Amino acid sequence: MPPAATKQRVTVPPGLVVVDKPDGLTSHDVVARVRRILGTRKVGHAGTLDPMATGVLVLGIERATKLLGHLALDTKAYLATIRLGSATTTDDAQGEVLSTVDASAVGDDAVTAGIRALTGHIQQVPSAVSAVKVDGKRAYARVRAGEEVALAARPVEVSRFDVLATRREGPVVDLDVMVECSSGTYVRALARDLGADLGVGGHLKALRRTRVGPFDLRVVTTLDQLAEEPGLSLSLDDAVDRAFPRRDVDARSATALLRGQKLPAAGIAGTYGVFDPDGHAVALATDEGEAARSVVVLTPA
Repeated sequence: MPPAATKQRVTVPPGLVVVDKPDGLTSHDVVARVRRILGTRKVGHAGTLDPMATGVLVLGIERATKLLGHLALDTKAYLATIRLGSATTTDDAQGEVLSTVDASAVGDDAVTAGIRALTGHIQQVPSAVSAVKVDGKRAYARVRAGEEVALAARPVEVSRFDVLATRREGPVVDLDVMVECSSGTYVRALARDLGADLGVGGHLKALRRTRVGPFDLRVVTTLDQLAEEPGLSLSLDDAVDRAFPRRDVDARSATALLRGQKLPAAGIAGTYGVFDPDGHAVALATDEGEAARSVVVLTPA
């Protein structure tokens, strides 16, 4: 009788896996599944998605986890459905209903004006059940423990907030919208504030993230597809090249940067990727005056 076949351990190089997160899973659930599929503990995500949300979740694998903090600061885009006529404890469909008001009389012009007031550079109070930390503890954990949480408003930018479709069903109005915004913006807070400004209450009925920085739905894989064919969406080199401005240096400069030495400034604004002559990303760097220093080293010295 032939011996039972043994499943080979999957090994992957550093890079990114861009998952189309399904409804009902937390971001941590997705990380745990990808750890099992790829056979490594070194998996992290750039930007949490709520369990009810779907769409782009960027995961760093192995050394590419060093990119995540920088990717999480990038802009994001969403397709969402906002329901006017009821407010909830969580500002989304998963919470308990706090109030219901007939929203059928809310006109399109009023909606347009309300959305205009929530577009651009605004001060936004995050949802009380957000992941914002209060004295070292997540706000949602304090709420679940029975505490009352009042979060301070903070500056965010909503660069796009467009209504794609309006559906009127009895006392409620559903708005399908597209939102492009800075990191730290809560779409459910936009739904809450729009409903409050219109005097009828509002909450987020559905949410799909379509983009994180340069990574969108065109590069996503499902968890089932990943289980069938384990592998990366983008190698570490390709991820850095796509997500950051590029600086190519000679071998001596690359070695110097890896050893903690500074290079002459590149004249590039913000964080950029530094590539050696072989086309490998060796570090993320930033200019400080007339010198450039490494922010994250990606290749062992």
